[in-house]
Amino acid sequence: MQVLPLLLLVAGSAAVAGIARRTPIPAPLLLVGAGLLVSYVPGVPHYELDPHVVLPLLLPPLLYTAGVESSYLDLRANWRPVALLSIGYVLFATLVVGYAVYLIVPDLPLTAALVLGAVVAPPDAVAATAIARRVGLPSRITTILQGESLVNDATAITAYKVALAAAVGEGASWAGGIGEFAVAALGGVGVGLVLMVPLHWLRTRLKEALLQNTLSLLIPFVAYAAAEEVHASGVLAVVVVALYLGHRSWQVDFATRLQEAAVWRMVAFILESAVFALIGLQLPVVLQGLGEYEGLRAAWYAVAVFLVVVAARFVWVYPATFLPRVLFPRIRERETNPTWTGPLIVGWAGMRGVVSLAIAFSIPVAMDDGEAFPGRSLVLFLTFTTVIGTLVVQGLTLPTLIRVLPIARPDVHADTLAEAQAQSEASQAAEARLEELLADERNALPQALADRLRTVLERRRNAVWERLGAANPVTGESADDTYRRLSRETLAAERAVFVELRDRRRIDDEMLRNLLRRLDLEEAAAYREESA
Repeated sequence: MQVLPLLLLVAGSAAVAGIARRTPIPAPLLLVGAGLLVSYVPGVPHYELDPHVVLPLLLPPLLYTAGVESSYLDLRANWRPVALLSIGYVLFATLVVGYAVYLIVPDLPLTAALVLGAVVAPPDAVAATAIARRVGLPSRITTILQGESLVNDATAITAYKVALAAAVGEGASWAGGIGEFAVAALGGVGVGLVLMVPLHWLRTRLKEALLQNTLSLLIPFVAYAAAEEVHASGVLAVVVVALYLGHRSWQVDFATRLQEAAVWRMVAFILESAVFALIGLQLPVVLQGLGEYEGLRAAWYAVAVFLVVVAARFVWVYPATFLPRVLFPRIRERETNPTWTGPLIVGWAGMRGVVSLAIAFSIPVAMDDGEAFPGRSLVLFLTFTTVIGTLVVQGLTLPTLIRVLPIARPDVHADTLAEAQAQSEASQAAEARLEELLADERNALPQALADRLRTVLERRRNAVWERLGAANPVTGESADDTYRRLSRETLAAERAVFVELRDRRRIDDEMLRNLLRRLDLEEAAAYREESA
């Protein structure tokens, strides 16, 4: 791809994503819609998804950001529903959708239909979790959807490889398919386990934030490439490494955490925006070469496959939710009774994404005997319509569904109370440690500085409690909100003076940068507290 089209893609998708933040429409849906609209605009560059770019270059960083931000403890607590969705459901959808397509589309071989089933099997949780955060979905459902999206790509890619081998004439059996899946899964997890400890050790030993962040950007690609080199699952290797590093991120230097959070937030924003815009831009490509499948016939196939994909998820989700409780008493004792609303949301949140399209574009044009791959253009078209259909139909209606269903909403007051109690315990420990340090003559400080340290700890302890208290009758702010706002105003005043002194040549630019960096770190710390 040339430089200018790439820049146009990044800039355009970032602009649309920015606009989406000012609308009630989730950014992924607006980006897909924008891609569809501009795909036929004269002068717009031709974009075609290249699986050799998407899978090894775009998928690893997206998986890594999702893994680092996920909770290892929450995923471990919900491992059963996550495994049933990310492994069981993907294999179930591959078979059900594949066989349904075989029955619906005349003359399409079962092997080619199973390839399509594997391609459209894995949901993409980016859109679903974006909606969940906006409308306040219960944390357990969000964790299940995130956990599913971390692992299901590995299952789908392996199922696709097995189905493709049978379709192109390389031969494949059930035993061989299960063996290949086991090797890929265990190998990917194994590579992740081997890499995670030395990578974390290296992160904690590097003292320069710049080097640490450079390493951070390389980690997902290293894990993915290392696993794929030994024919294991690069997806699982990235997920294992990301979960471990995210769980132990507190052991990394604070400056690294601040920079790393900003860098990865930017990377995820750019990649997610570009990826969803690319989905819409594929319309001209997938319509090429439909031939005998054009017109109403293709439209009927698209609607039928969409309905089968949606129905198959519900057919799996409800039994997978309730049957284990019926069959195993220990599950009934250990877990609370699920309601019908949770599976309904999980079932309706099965939106497909760019991974399905990337896998579809990797289907070879010809088989081993030189014959054209049967129905390749139709498979591409049905993958595209399924992705668009799930994003538009389910994505647009999911917020309303969540709002009208009688589900338990996150308790903001209870969360703030738990945060305040945790901060109080931590502040007490910090105050005790401070008094212990000040009692040592080697740590002697002027009384004013010692009192300042005590004041900082006291304010940090009281800040969260103040959010539970009464608001300012004039501004509506809590005392802590007012403190932060005034702190930002005073930092801005200091910053203006430093710039003025530089302009008057009383300090040089290097000194200005050092002074501004100190203020920036203070403001960044305040911002992170505010956004937490």
